[in-house]
Amino acid sequence: MNLIAKPARLSSAESTFYTQLKARLHWSSEADAAIEQRVAGILADVRQRGDAAVLECTARFDGLNVASMSALELTQAELKAAFDAIPTAQRDALQAAAKRVRSYHEAQKIANGESWSYRDEEGTLLGQKVTPLDRAGIYVPGGKAAYPSSVLMNAIPAHVAGVAEIIMVVPTPGGEKNALVLAAAYVAGVSRAFTIGGAQAVAALAYGTATVPAVDKITGPGNAYVAAAKRRVFGTVGIDMIAGPSEILILADGSTPADWVAMDLFSQAEHDELAQSILLCPDAAYIDKVQAAINRLLPGLPRAAIIAKSLNGRGALIHTRSMEEACEISNRIAPEHLEISSSEPHRWEPLLKHAGAIFLGAYTSESLGDYCAGPNHVLPTSGTARFSSPLGVYDFQKRSSIIEVSEQGAQTLGQIASVLAHGEGLQAHARAAEMRLHTVPEMRVNK
Repeated sequence: MNLIAKPARLSSAESTFYTQLKARLHWSSEADAAIEQRVAGILADVRQRGDAAVLECTARFDGLNVASMSALELTQAELKAAFDAIPTAQRDALQAAAKRVRSYHEAQKIANGESWSYRDEEGTLLGQKVTPLDRAGIYVPGGKAAYPSSVLMNAIPAHVAGVAEIIMVVPTPGGEKNALVLAAAYVAGVSRAFTIGGAQAVAALAYGTATVPAVDKITGPGNAYVAAAKRRVFGTVGIDMIAGPSEILILADGSTPADWVAMDLFSQAEHDELAQSILLCPDAAYIDKVQAAINRLLPGLPRAAIIAKSLNGRGALIHTRSMEEACEISNRIAPEHLEISSSEPHRWEPLLKHAGAIFLGAYTSESLGDYCAGPNHVLPTSGTARFSSPLGVYDFQKRSSIIEVSEQGAQTLGQIASVLAHGEGLQAHARAAEMRLHTVPEMRVNK
């Protein structure tokens, strides 16, 4: 098969550059009406009929016909057996990756996730109590590919946060279970696991069934049906984000071997046809080298057809006037993964404001972040890095304000609250504050 991958060649010097770039970046996060309607029906059915609806959907969509939900739950013994059965190299890699991911998230918890309090000069205690969610649900994709790394990245920060019960759902089309995914669940400390997927799995986690316990929050990526379902159940449960197609943006100064950059572009393009890979570089000759590397390396990859479609449909090789301008364009795009493939990555990093994760230097391939560097690989997509953050320990915690007003403090705060409450026309609020005062202002008592 003679595959051709030719990302759009753009130049920031062209007057129409931003119009062309906007067209290339466009991706609608809204599922089409047919998907929305179908998902709404599945959610309503699971909410009403519970396990029976989940079994029917699993048979219809995954081709997995079983008599009861117990056949879809993976026991801890099965997870351990899968771990014991995989090759030693995979066991060691899973444990090494899990150790790094856990270490990173433990450091994150210490830095940002602890309760705190202080007393003011009148003895009033103010603070914040940080507590974990009781139960989290993690969705692990299992359609086109298996993602044990997603198990680690979702379950470990929940575990570090102190979540008591972690429920995993993963589709197994045709009943085919991926041993590495099951082994990852064992390593990450998943409490219970079910071989269900799609909108029905999201519904089961959100509403609960006789078998699947309702959770407080659902995290993890999935297809359009999963995204539509997460959007609809938000409010009943928390969600991490509505994830779009995977993205990589590479800022290159021409110092990194072109083959490395080409393969890094491939690393996201191979996810699916809608994934996006963009190169920003001020060296036109280097961009030519990257295109040549794309042409040479693509045919040797198993997922070459998917990569070619992704690069042809949404990829771009962009010639910029400078590295400074490349940083400005990157901030406009706000990519999920941002590689600074430069001999001076720390020179450019301060100019970059918006990205899910920033990878510094030629040796820091995005794929290392996907699997084992430590930081979480669940990242904001579709420009949402402008206001969103990577998945972390904080996603599995909630904060409660702590207030203990002293008798002396009530005299000061009560006067303030009384004035403001009367101003809002909320007399009961005002009276509640005034009753704690040693001397109630006469002019307000009868208001």
